[in-house]
Order: sequence, then structure tokens, then C-alpha cells
Amino acid sequence: MNRDSIGVGLGEGLPGGPRVGRGAPAGAGGRASHYVLTEDTPVYVISVAAELSGLHPQTLRQYDRLGLVCPDRTAGRGRRYSARDIQQLREVQRLSQDEGINLAGIKRIIELENQVAALQSRIGELADSLEGAASALQQREAAVHASYRRDLVPYQPATQSSALVVWRPKR
Repeated sequence: MNRDSIGVGLGEGLPGGPRVGRGAPAGAGGRASHYVLTEDTPVYVISVAAELSGLHPQTLRQYDRLGLVCPDRTAGRGRRYSARDIQQLREVQRLSQDEGINLAGIKRIIELENQVAALQSRIGELADSLEGAASALQQREAAVHASYRRDLVPYQPATQSSALVVWRPKR
């Protein structure tokens, strides 16, 4: 089991949270027998998230209003935090307390980190596209070389002349 996903059967779940998250059912025929919970799956209510992050629930509400951490919402508008949200809450608190950065600065840092992540993703996409284009170009080049006529052979005497000799086999 890796750190990014946890398999949860129908009879299992996290206390205080829903049994399923954003993960899709891994079953066939429309009958779900297994769900995948990732670190992005919103499972923690605000009281549990506050306890896990070491912050007061009111602080979590303020961070949500400021856009520092944006948890998912239930149908009844209740907040549901994921493991990634908890990690981000801890980072916001660290930057605020240890580094002395104000909340507006922290918001800007988060925005820039998200922008860098998006740009790195785009670079990966472009690199894959470039690799595909280079492969296609090599294939076309090989096809052109394969289509060359083989009956013209340049003649290279010792005197470096530019004469061309055409050889035609007898049929």
C-alpha cells in the first residue's frame, strides 16, 4: 500500500467522516465493492481537522474565508478536509508562526506554488508532445529514405571529380 491511496471496503471507513471520497469504485457491473481514498479525498469534519492540524476550528474557518485552505463542501455546506488540506493548514501555521509571514503573504506564496506546479505540469505535457513529434519526424524521414531509388551511385575516383556514373543492371 502506498502513501497516496488507501483501499477501503464497504464495511470500513474513517470515524467521523464519509466512507467514500473522490475515488471511483473499483468494481464491475455498477456494484462497488472497493473504493480508493487518496490524500485529496475529503473525509475530515472541521473538528477533526482542527485537532489534526493543532489549530482552533475558528482559525480553520478564517483560513477558508481568506482562501488559504479551501476544503470541499458537503451537500449541506459543511466543510470536509482532506489529508492534503491538513498538511496545508500545518504549513500555513508554520509560515505564520515560525517565519513571521502575514496571511496575505502566505496566500501569495500558495498562489505562486500552485502556479509553479501548473507550469511544471504544462512543461511535462509539452515535453511529451515534443517527444511524440520527434518520433513522428524520424518515422517520416525513414520512410523517405526507404523510398530512394537505388540505381544511382556517385562515382568517387581518386582525383575527386564530380562525375556521376549511372549503373543499370541488365535484365
